[in-house]
Amino acid sequence: MTDPVSSIRNLGPAYEDACARAGIHSAQELRDLGADEAYARLLTAGTKPHFIGYYVLVMGLQGRPWNDCKGDEKKALRERFDLIKANAQSSPASQMISELDALGVRVNVQDFEQT
Repeated sequence: MTDPVSSIRNLGPAYEDACARAGIHSAQELRDLGADEAYARLLTAGTKPHFIGYYVLVMGLQGRPWNDCKGDEKKALRERFDLIKANAQSSPASQMISELDALGVRVNVQDFEQT
């Protein structure tokens, strides 16, 4: 059995749900992708960009507390975050899912597939 995303330090059920929407279903998949690629996938899947969410992921993958990021390290992470955010584009379906989620309507990509 594979470890869930929430087994990584700092990452709870909400982060695990966001990862699942981005097609990341295990802690190992997340580790293999690395923080930058994983966060880019989260944004593409409709997660709203938030710097704290990014550096929590970085710190968690390093096994560090989320609030351990300070000073020059935090500035460097902010630059990486800004670049990831600038390059990420969510798909129309993901954008719609994100907007519906903000309204309290829970859907996923499979809900839009024709059978």
